[in-house]
Amino acid sequence: MKLILVTFLLVSLVLSSSFFEVSMAGSGFCDSKCKVRCSKAGAKDRCLKYCGICCKKCKCVPSGTYGNKQECPCYRDMKNSKGQLALAGLNCTQR
Repeated sequence: MKLILVTFLLVSLVLSSSFFEVSMAGSGFCDSKCKVRCSKAGAKDRCLKYCGICCKKCKCVPSGTYGNKQECPCYRDMKNSKGQLALAGLNCTQR
């Protein structure tokens, strides 16, 4: 009986932490992170659009305005529709 209770509590904890991560990657989180990421971009609207798409998929955005992609492997490894690494996560799809 105790094993079932412990198992139930662990499963509940895992599910609630997954929900928390998804809610953290909501529009407010992504908007603020992408605003910083795209602050020096020449085509800000385009950068913000695609950064937001990638943020929602990856639940993270690398810090700074350029580079630092090691902080977010999902963002770093995004591929474009041709299977090539996407520039700054633009036109991203999961590989």
